Amino acid sequence: MTLEALSSGLDTIWVVLTAAMILLMEGGFALLEAGFVRQKNAVSIIMKVFVDIAFGALMFYTVGFGLMYGKDSGGVIGTSGFLLGGDLSHIKLSISHETYWLFQCAFVIAVISIVSGAVAERINFRAYILYTILMTAFIYPIAGHWVWSVGGWLAGFGMIDFAGSAVIHALGGFSALAAAMLIGPRIGKYGADGSANIVPPSNLPLASVGAFILWFGWFGFNSGSTLSATNGSIGHIAVTTMLAAASGSAACILFTMLRYRKADPPMVINGALAGLVGITAGCAFVSDIAAILIGVVCGIAMVFATEFLDSKRIDDPVGAFAVHGVSGSIGTLAVGLFAMPDLTQSVGRGYAGLLYGGGWSLLGVQALGLAVCCLWGFAVTWFGCKAINKLTPLRVSRDEELVGLDVGIHGVPAYSNEDGFLELGSLKTEPK
Repeated sequence: MTLEALSSGLDTIWVVLTAAMILLMEGGFALLEAGFVRQKNAVSIIMKVFVDIAFGALMFYTVGFGLMYGKDSGGVIGTSGFLLGGDLSHIKLSISHETYWLFQCAFVIAVISIVSGAVAERINFRAYILYTILMTAFIYPIAGHWVWSVGGWLAGFGMIDFAGSAVIHALGGFSALAAAMLIGPRIGKYGADGSANIVPPSNLPLASVGAFILWFGWFGFNSGSTLSATNGSIGHIAVTTMLAAASGSAACILFTMLRYRKADPPMVINGALAGLVGITAGCAFVSDIAAILIGVVCGIAMVFATEFLDSKRIDDPVGAFAVHGVSGSIGTLAVGLFAMPDLTQSVGRGYAGLLYGGGWSLLGVQALGLAVCCLWGFAVTWFGCKAINKLTPLRVSRDEELVGLDVGIHGVPAYSNEDGFLELGSLKTEPK
């Protein structure tokens, strides 16, 4: 066996393992969202996660990968690679195209899962399937081509987004915001005077386990984006990922103790995730201290963003926009401030952030790319959901929402006991 073949084999194992870690994050999304929503909607969360994986993988294989990584056409879309066929000679990696597709497929599944939480407890299941197809076949792949593909126009400008603070999280977060605004708040979430009513999570221990699984999977998300088992930056990426998550959670613990007189558990959970989202763009290119600072800013900004949405009567049950949209934006811009030239040499640029003598150039490019990704996700989701609503109602009926989507849509409750039974064909449960 040649040294080249051995290196390729190691890289393949690394990428497949980290892809599996990212796919495991779907279990984290499922537990996190099921714990944050009410008990009567837990099954609906699980069903949406299966839609994410099943339809997301099929659509990305059929259409999405070609649009994202196919041979470039004008810097806008790919024109080959559909069904993993056609000319993919421009993708020059030590791993096979199939292995590369698997890793990127895990990413696309994560994107749609961000939107899932923002529309929890009231979206029509059929409408969600159609939106999943739209996101995984079109919205995300097009934006991904602009930033990550050979020939993409934002890549040509020099935008840096190592593992997707903009392409995945900001885009997903602003898509989630559009969907949440369009579908409207849950029944009873806001009072007539505009005040927000607390909807208690059904199971915070379950949500926390989900967050821990997401935290674990994020090491695959970020470190795996090296696409090489022999890349010397893997350790540094893992350290910055850990520090940002820890500082995001710590900041939320201290800040909510000051603001609410109590450490707020849902905020603390989301604080860790906010730190993870924020470091995703620059995990390979910023120092450890910068990673801590990014985590702190993202954790505190997430609290304010959550409060802001409530003040505008925008119902986001799991904080998808605050965690992904806001923190993804902060992390993308942070690269323009904290990128170290000796670390960005790994992407062939050697760009420096504003605080490292690089001037405003990189920060300007990051801001442009961020704005484009956010506007693209928000606009296409907004008009896409309006179109979907003409095909099938975007929102469930009032009766289905009140009884819960588990029984109303899927015909089975998440939890049962010996004292009751489900009346088939009905929207209600009856005691014995």
